Amino acid sequence: MEKECCPRFDPAKWDEKTFHWKGKRFIKESIPQLFHIPFFPMIGKKITKMNILASAAGKIDKNKDQVLILFHDPNPFRSEIFFSVTGEVPHASNVKISGIFISKTFAGPYNSVPKFVKLMDEYLARQEKKARDYYIHYAYCPGCAKKYGANYMILFAEI
Repeated sequence: MEKECCPRFDPAKWDEKTFHWKGKRFIKESIPQLFHIPFFPMIGKKITKMNILASAAGKIDKNKDQVLILFHDPNPFRSEIFFSVTGEVPHASNVKISGIFISKTFAGPYNSVPKFVKLMDEYLARQEKKARDYYIHYAYCPGCAKKYGANYMILFAEI
């Protein structure tokens, strides 16, 4: 039996939705990048570390399709990874995110993110809204994207 890596993703569940997060819990890691291009081997190591810490603490949402791993690029040389949890995780950088977020799902290669951000900005403009910041959830790792035949991502625009 094949081990599940990434749960099957339902884009409709996240497309064009509004979320009001009040202290939504995450654990956070950072990785270096060069002009928004991350050092890919570090991503897997950091996510694995976060998963181990959250699992050991029993703080992973029982609904696996509710677990978010958000990427945020505060500058061209550092990326932040936020792993959603249900409570405080020992030995991790625990953070809370609050705000209003509008989400939209996209399918395509990782290098299409700038195009998707532009499409999201146009979508928000039609609603007379503007993003203050972006967080991105990649629904599948590269292996699962190949297995499922799609590479989905959710853009969360903080408005």
